[in-house]
Amino acid sequence: MQVAGLIVGLGNPGKEYDNTRHNMGFMAVDALMDDARRFQPDACTPLSSGKKKYLLWKCFPGGLRTPWLIAKPQTYMNLSGDAVGHICGFYNLNPEQVLVVHDELDLPLGRMKFKTGGGLAGHNGLKSIAQHLGTRDFHRLRLGIGKPDHPNTASYVLSRFSPQEWTTVQRVMVGAVRGMLCFAEQGATQAIHMVNAFDAGV
Repeated sequence: MQVAGLIVGLGNPGKEYDNTRHNMGFMAVDALMDDARRFQPDACTPLSSGKKKYLLWKCFPGGLRTPWLIAKPQTYMNLSGDAVGHICGFYNLNPEQVLVVHDELDLPLGRMKFKTGGGLAGHNGLKSIAQHLGTRDFHRLRLGIGKPDHPNTASYVLSRFSPQEWTTVQRVMVGAVRGMLCFAEQGATQAIHMVNAFDAGV
């Protein structure tokens, strides 16, 4: 099966992690598939679960003619590379065909940035992916979650958004879908311009 590439949303599986800050990637790819199904109910169809390492769909976002793979690793965040490496190997995908969507402590809630390669900012999911792909030269859609006002980062990223924050999160999801579609339709250069100008607080 020929595919254009792979869009991976990072998060932790299980209802206890639903709508937590660390699951912004899961939320974004869910929003992308919901958007695709609005125009074509069968736009996204499930594929093999890769020995339960991931959930995988073949999807035609934005009505594109060539499908994209959409993945949600089910290995917990720190082992995300297991899933990404397996999918890329099976479908013969290069790192430049991969977009990873993830939460970002270094950006405030409401902002997002598109980036290719570079530092991983201590994100264990990204470290795992870079290790399995043998490079950092994959694309990233970084969704800001802000930094906590206390030193316990681990508990912060696993916390849920407040009702006040949720309004901003919903705006971010709209922007994230536009960013992913821009990347799929026009490539990384255009996505950088579109995504990096986004601010859900404006």
